[in-house]
Amino acid sequence: MKFELKPVAGKSILFVMAAEAEYGPFLRSRFEPLMTGVGPVEAAIAMTKTLSRLDQADDLPQLVVSLGSAGSATLEQTEVYQVSSVSYRDMDASPLGFEKGSTPFLDLPAVIDLPLRIPGIPEASLSTGGNVISGPAYKNIAADMVDMETFAILRACQGYSLPLIGLRGISDGVEELQHISGWTEYLHVIDRKLSYAVDSLFTALEDGVFWF
Repeated sequence: MKFELKPVAGKSILFVMAAEAEYGPFLRSRFEPLMTGVGPVEAAIAMTKTLSRLDQADDLPQLVVSLGSAGSATLEQTEVYQVSSVSYRDMDASPLGFEKGSTPFLDLPAVIDLPLRIPGIPEASLSTGGNVISGPAYKNIAADMVDMETFAILRACQGYSLPLIGLRGISDGVEELQHISGWTEYLHVIDRKLSYAVDSLFTALEDGVFWF
């Protein structure tokens, strides 16, 4: 897997994305990400493998940024939001008495906060899972937006005590998806707006807003 650890203000950043379709010319001019593939399983495998190799080389990043598209039935389409919290919608052990979304025997809440904030970027909660959410399925999602990778990336980061920032541009959700084009139609706009969010992150780091 080819990627770079982006140096900014004395910090090294690992950018993580799922699919080449989301990685347009604006983002390409700013960093080279780790591409995990789509879904929580692929993201978990790629992240764990990569962080293990970097740890062995004593070259772990100081910050991980997960970014790409997301769906939402309520947020403004093509706008970018930073992830305030993330949950895992696939996990449901409630028949055994566990809270829905909580992994049994794991000391973590169903909804995990991401504490770092980039100034000036609106916040939204995120639900990660292995299914594409569309149409009436949004009624079963408590979070503001949905993706398929961020929770898995967070869990890998937690294994190495690495902070995570999530950035997502809303690609779809207002209308029920009928074809892959319903997802890709606005990815070029999201690419541009995500690049501006990345610029804001770089500025925040250079200004000393983050301490980690």
